Amino acid sequence: MWGAMRGVGGAALLVALMAGTAIGGTMAPTVTDAPMMDGFAQAVAEGVAGDERLAAFYAGRSYAPIWTTGADADRRAAFFAALDNAGAHGLPVAHYDAAGLRARFASIRSERERGLLEADMSRTWAAYAHDVSNGVLEPKKIDPGLVREIPRRDTAELIAGFAAAEVPARFLRDLAPNAPQYAQLMRARLNLATQMTQGGWGATVPAKVLRPGESGAAVIALRHRLQAMGYLGRSASPRYDAALQKAVQQYQLDLGLKSDGVAGEATLAEINRSPEERMGAILVAMERLRWMNGIDLGARHIWVNITDFSARIVDHGKTTFETVTVVGQNQADRRTPEFSDEMEMMVINPSWSVPRSITVKEYLPMMQRNPNAAAHINLVDSRGRTVPRSAVNFAAYTAKTFPFAMRQPPSDGNALGLVKFLFPNPWNIYLHDTPSKSLFSKDVRTFSHGCVRVGKPFELAYALLAPQAPDPEAYFQRILATGQETTVRLDTPVPVHLVYFTAWPTASGRMEYRRDVYGRDAALFAALEKAGVELPVLPN
Repeated sequence: MWGAMRGVGGAALLVALMAGTAIGGTMAPTVTDAPMMDGFAQAVAEGVAGDERLAAFYAGRSYAPIWTTGADADRRAAFFAALDNAGAHGLPVAHYDAAGLRARFASIRSERERGLLEADMSRTWAAYAHDVSNGVLEPKKIDPGLVREIPRRDTAELIAGFAAAEVPARFLRDLAPNAPQYAQLMRARLNLATQMTQGGWGATVPAKVLRPGESGAAVIALRHRLQAMGYLGRSASPRYDAALQKAVQQYQLDLGLKSDGVAGEATLAEINRSPEERMGAILVAMERLRWMNGIDLGARHIWVNITDFSARIVDHGKTTFETVTVVGQNQADRRTPEFSDEMEMMVINPSWSVPRSITVKEYLPMMQRNPNAAAHINLVDSRGRTVPRSAVNFAAYTAKTFPFAMRQPPSDGNALGLVKFLFPNPWNIYLHDTPSKSLFSKDVRTFSHGCVRVGKPFELAYALLAPQAPDPEAYFQRILATGQETTVRLDTPVPVHLVYFTAWPTASGRMEYRRDVYGRDAALFAALEKAGVELPVLPN
């Protein structure tokens, strides 16, 4: 039929093209197996010319359509349904222009128009598949600490798989991350969006601190806000009673705050955050999970959440070990980066090879003022020999010309403590012990030069050695007692993931939030908004 239509007038061609069934409010032709017209193929080729993978896909199938015939009805309907649900993923809905594509199906006048629509459908599909699979943003363009490698899927392979899928809707669903936390974040986004459209959480709490036993308007505001957030049942009591105290404690636990039941400055600052801020955290968390889609976390892996100041060993989905951490300072060259790698070894009784940046930025100025400053750290020449301080005129050197390295030998006071855990990477980031134990009691623990200090380093070592040592504690302690620097390789490397989630669901689906200690989430959400992601609009 399509071949016979060459030279047919516009009106007759429109009738022929539109003879079909309605799909999502559009009409499509029913003929599927007749040869393509040259005008259609040429239009498709022109339409996908800017995308070499789509161009290869269509060339490889002699420009046979996947969208614009009656046989494509299920595929087309599934894709439009996915676009209608794109907002649930926190994606830039307007960018896909589903309404415009639908309208074009109802107004096809020529084979060329059909070919251009075919190409635009595939280009839109590729954009959607890219966004929902592995994220809207390129993280490295937003923040230099976002060094995660994203496992982008090949567009040609994806669309070929979609074209061959027996159940197109299932194929589209499977593009998104299958991590249970992603589905929980989607539900949290929906619940919060509903609350926002209904007016949010009400008035903020006008107080600096509220304690159990107090009463008054501020206590009522606190009660109302916690009720709106789902932490407290309905009650009109003006007193800070036991029920309100329990709700505050649960809120504090979910925010990683000291759970004392007192609504102090830090607690009220979090309680008074707007729904828009929390929605932004949820949307950014979904984007971060999309960046990790396709990464095998590992049946056993280490999960280091920078914002939570914690490190966990996760075995088959369950946390089997947990410790507090200290992470990098909030300075441009000291923030802990985000990436995934594999832990290969631990070093017991480590020496500390001081990074060049610390040597010349921190220690050299100190030694220029006092040659014996930081005397516990050795000067080392290019051949690895220790150089006495008395033999060096520190004033003669600059940061660029200083010819020595610095190394601290193993000891209880070593900056790395008594054990470090290595997953070699370009940023020289690792986990390690520390002699500065007092920092673990702080609420905000951003004090390191970028590496992650571990609150329970020996216990972490025992847990990692357990699969390869009958008595991991005795094995570790025996090596420790030698005082000698000793590398112990893990028989099976353990994946380690350094992440930055300020919104994360518990196993029960309740949301926990953390502070945006580096401002990364704020930058990411601004970039998502620029890309077209929108928040629900609060009513006036």
